[in-house]
Amino acid sequence: MITVHHLNNSRSQRVLWLLEELEVPYQIKRYQREESMLAPEALKKVHPLGKSPVITDENRVIAESGAIIEYLAGKYDHEYRLKLSDVDEELQSRYWLHYAEGSLMPLLVMKLIFSRMGKPPVPWLLRPVGAAFGKGVQKGYLDKQIATHQQFIEQHLAAHPWFAGQHFSIADIQMSFPIQALATRGAGELQPHTRGWLEKIQARAAWHRAIAQGGELTLS
Repeated sequence: MITVHHLNNSRSQRVLWLLEELEVPYQIKRYQREESMLAPEALKKVHPLGKSPVITDENRVIAESGAIIEYLAGKYDHEYRLKLSDVDEELQSRYWLHYAEGSLMPLLVMKLIFSRMGKPPVPWLLRPVGAAFGKGVQKGYLDKQIATHQQFIEQHLAAHPWFAGQHFSIADIQMSFPIQALATRGAGELQPHTRGWLEKIQARAAWHRAIAQGGELTLS
């Protein structure tokens, strides 16, 4: 039995969604973020880094979103629900699978960090300076970079209904979290085709089942 070590309000929601799309049985072990918003120490008993997502399957412990998604799709997609027969679509799917965490999410995490430099746990005497510094970094660098990525994604989705091309794939599952984060942490509102894609995935029955299992994502 697959066990998803699920941290609330985290990337592990994508793993639940994939398993619901594949209709593969699984169980959830739940973890709650601490006041610092970090994962609890208990997750280090599963994987040394103590991060989410992480799954256990048989005697395997698998971490990292992309690795988990590729593993589950490769092993359990017996009905070829998400597999792609077109070579170019497969290449696109693989690109966006790795782009999500390799290129886009680091910028969004940095934006989150710099947006909180005027808040606890920064010492109160330093908060005005921290807030000013954080705003400066966002305006001078991060927002411009994020806007470039938003336009890149929008242009792709204007030409293709899904990230791989004509077919829904694991790339859409992987891209769901950063685009949800873009909607709240980005340099502006989602552009029309990106917003339409997000609405489309949020209408899927498996998405709703995953939310029922793992809880709503609240990103800020």
